Amino acid sequence: MVEATLLATLAVATLASLFMAWAIGAGSSGSTPFAPAVGANAISVLRAGFLVGILGFAGATLQGANVSEAVGQELIGGVTLSPAGATLALLLAAGLVAFGVFTGYPIATAFTVTGAVVGIGLAAGGVPAWAKYQEIVALWVATPFVGGGIAYGVAKTLRDQRVPERLAVPALAGLVAIVLANVNFVLLGGPGEQSSIAVEAAATLGASSLAGRVGVSVAFALAVAALLYRDLRVDGAAGQRHFLLALGGLVAFSAGGSQVGLAIGPLLPLLGPETGVEVPISTVLVFGGLGLLAGSWTGAPRMIKAIAQDYSSLGPRRSIAALIPSFAIAQIAVFFGIPVSFNEIIVSAIIGSGYAAGGGAVSGEKMAKTVLAWIGSLALALGLGYGLFTVWTVVV
Repeated sequence: MVEATLLATLAVATLASLFMAWAIGAGSSGSTPFAPAVGANAISVLRAGFLVGILGFAGATLQGANVSEAVGQELIGGVTLSPAGATLALLLAAGLVAFGVFTGYPIATAFTVTGAVVGIGLAAGGVPAWAKYQEIVALWVATPFVGGGIAYGVAKTLRDQRVPERLAVPALAGLVAIVLANVNFVLLGGPGEQSSIAVEAAATLGASSLAGRVGVSVAFALAVAALLYRDLRVDGAAGQRHFLLALGGLVAFSAGGSQVGLAIGPLLPLLGPETGVEVPISTVLVFGGLGLLAGSWTGAPRMIKAIAQDYSSLGPRRSIAALIPSFAIAQIAVFFGIPVSFNEIIVSAIIGSGYAAGGGAVSGEKMAKTVLAWIGSLALALGLGYGLFTVWTVVV
């Protein structure tokens, strides 16, 4: 029988997790995926908020397991977060996010949750998971340069009069299709496993080798490129808009898969055999996805409008350039189970694509404040997590 104290702790942690999911849906995962499309006038703010909620929920339930397990189990070694520690991590992260929401400071959820879990884990006697930290830091540091650099290069290419747009855009769509064909989904794998379109299609055709998967990926890419080429031939502006909206949808889906773990990851130590409250991770992912959905529908439209207008005046070409690396980086984070700030991903790409037009529309002051807020979020959560759990241990 589950003790009343544990049930109370679980109730508090669940509410904190739900608030975190709502805040993420209203903020990073809900506002950023369609911000470039809104900035390019390809979709309205309200419609973008509606679609991003649905797609984010789908991504959370189909791809959220890797990051959720990493946040809950892989950020600290030697110990498993106690119910009190997991609850404190969620309350601390949720409190800092709430502070950012109500004061207007850009508190980065990924940095906050990671810092809180690591700080509390160290205070509980755990040892640093250096290998995981190296993966996390590598992605966090590389994201602005890789994402911004790719966005800059794509935007420059699309603006180059020597490059026919009716060929360049389908070629980019083909590259996106190759990534999509090799993304793992829960529904395509066996029980407890994940698989990709390329793997399953190659196996169906009796060519499950690497060459078979490559062949399927290339065939899928050529089919997507051909469809978009035909669309552009009929109406260039409409075809470009269709591609932009498809990219926004893929980024929204990826955001759900990469961000839901920040809300429910610290909750997982409370839902295992150690506590006697066993809940399948698929059920927890649905819970987190519903929180993202609620946040996207209630809070994302205002943030979508702000991001679309504040960072750069985007046209369709620069929006496409921003969304392509955002999708790829988000899927890398999902694959390796790395908690990552979606704001960092999309904002870096928007800035990179903006500089392709000379950088005049990019606010240097806003960039600096945002980076400082990211670093401050991590340091503050880490310090407070360690200090508060140490005090809790002494007092209780």
